[in-house]
Formats: sequence, C-alpha cells, structure tokens
Amino acid sequence: MKDVSTKPARRLRCAIYTRKSSEEGLEQEFNSLHAQREACEAYIASQRSEGWALVRDQYDDGGISGGTLERPALQQLLADIEDGLVDVVVVYKIDRLSRSLMDFSKLVEIFDRNGVTFVSVTQSFNTTTSMGRLTLNILLSFAQFEREVTAERIRDKVKASRIKGMWMGGYVPLGYDVRDRKLVVNQA
Repeated sequence: MKDVSTKPARRLRCAIYTRKSSEEGLEQEFNSLHAQREACEAYIASQRSEGWALVRDQYDDGGISGGTLERPALQQLLADIEDGLVDVVVVYKIDRLSRSLMDFSKLVEIFDRNGVTFVSVTQSFNTTTSMGRLTLNILLSFAQFEREVTAERIRDKVKASRIKGMWMGGYVPLGYDVRDRKLVVNQA
C-alpha cells in the first residue's frame, strides 16, 4: 500500500490593513480600527490550515481619507510588499484600501508585480483570477460613479443657493458682512 501524504500548505504571510476616514471615536478603547482588525484576524485564523499566518506589523491609518494613497501605514505596507515580506493583504472591506478606481488599479499592479493576493473579508474577492479582477473593477466603478454623482449634486445645490442670493461660505469679501446667509454691504 502506498503512503499518500499531503504536502504541507505553503506559509502565507498575511498583513492586515485598516483605515478610518475621520478621527472621531479613535480615542475610544475599542474603535472601528480595532473592529476591522478583529474581523480580519478571525478570517486569517480560519485559513490557518491553508498556511495563512498573521505578520506582526500593524498597518492602521486612523483619521485619513481613502481618496489618496499618501497614507503612512499604507506606504509602509507597500514598502514591506516591495521588500517581499507580505504574501496576502487582508482588509475588512475594499473601500478601506482605496475609494479611487485609478488608485486601486495602481495597488493591484503593485500586488501582482510582487505576487501578493488581496482579500476582503466581508466581500468575496480574489484578485488572482481575471473574473475576480473584473468583478472588483465593476464594483469600484460603481463606487467612483456614486462619489461623482454626490459631488455633482452638492455643486448643483451650492450653485442654486448662490443664484438665490444665499451666502454659501468661504471668505467674506472686504466691505461685506454675512447676515441670515446673505452678503450685506458694510457701510463702515
């Protein structure tokens, strides 16, 4: 009888990235960053039989928008990826990594170049397959569309308010005061 032994799973070093846009609540003992990390750690633990292991470094950006890649923890994560220290990037939701389709595609390019897989624990995505990338791009396109529509709606509201003579904020021009959301000539 032949000995059929299974080959041990390759060890995959998993880095968790967390982000929260506002600083509100970050001072709490248990905040959004902790909740994200906890969910990601549980997911990694569930994949232990597949060789997944959590790296020691923590990549947490608190109070920083996802609209830019210029975030300290994200930059450290990317440096560690380039140094070959990470095999899998784990996030709670895709938008924690980026809210911009263009930025996200840059990140996926870096991941691919370094053989790194991206996993969202609340959304089933695997960027190693073409179908996973397509689905991700569709989702990110809708997210970007939603942001642009919201921005257009806000611009239209501000424009309509200004046409009605309402003051919509900013620096008050010299010689004017603001009363009841309207600019009034300051006679003095």
